[in-house]
Amino acid sequence: MAEKGTIFKALSGFYYVKSGDEFVRCRARGKFRHSKVTPLVGDEVLFTQSGNEGMVDEILPRRNCFARPAVANLDCIVMVVSEAVPVTDTFLIDKMTAIAEHHSVEPVICINKCDIISGDRLFEVYSSVGYKTIKTSAKTGEGIMELRYALSGKTSAFTGNSGVGKSSILNALESDLNIKTDEVSIKLGRGKHTTRHIEFYEGPDGAVIADTPGFSSFDLENEFTDAAKLQYMFPEFKPYLESCRFTGCGHVKEKGCGVREALKDGKIQKTRYESYVRLYDQLKDYKEWEHKKTD
Repeated sequence: MAEKGTIFKALSGFYYVKSGDEFVRCRARGKFRHSKVTPLVGDEVLFTQSGNEGMVDEILPRRNCFARPAVANLDCIVMVVSEAVPVTDTFLIDKMTAIAEHHSVEPVICINKCDIISGDRLFEVYSSVGYKTIKTSAKTGEGIMELRYALSGKTSAFTGNSGVGKSSILNALESDLNIKTDEVSIKLGRGKHTTRHIEFYEGPDGAVIADTPGFSSFDLENEFTDAAKLQYMFPEFKPYLESCRFTGCGHVKEKGCGVREALKDGKIQKTRYESYVRLYDQLKDYKEWEHKKTD
């Protein structure tokens, strides 16, 4: 009889499915390969078990999925950032929030190392957009309980450029995770960016957490390529879109643009608008046929 579970790890052709309190190592049925569908970490599946192993029979409908890293059914993406060394480029944050918005995934901005630098500048930018923005210090414990509450019962991916303290934040959330950056973790079986497989693990208060190597794991053009849709990935633009004089306004240099007027009036953060223009320029000349893979 088929059972229901969630894929927590995919490695070397095996899928480790969590069902109840148990993990079952499964293969995927050949029909997935023939239909060019790949089960992803995060997928809810139906599987049948025979002895100590099982077979993935069906993938249940996904709420969302990402191309790289290949993961499904996220509730939120936690962007661990810093104003201390290494200082996080706001463009990278804005690229990530755009991808999260596109997939209807909640962005959570975690400003770490606030024991060194307050993080007030980033806090003002992203809290003004309406994003959940939390100032933390893995060293002092500041903000850790607030972050823990924000992730309670959710499936989250952590991302952030190297050195901002992702592993320290995760260990502060739950010391039993024992994530280390300079040696292989006994519990997770991985070291400093030495493995490429995706793996979920259980955090505190019913949270399920994935750690990802860095911002480069999520690539804009792998997720969406329509420049005209980018305006909807910046929620602070929405009140001003209907004020534009021309239909199809790109909000870059057009006259009578409501978004640009809001920027001039200080209603839109300058760094956010600059990121929008940079992303728009990347996407506006994108030609799908130039990027199609050939067999």
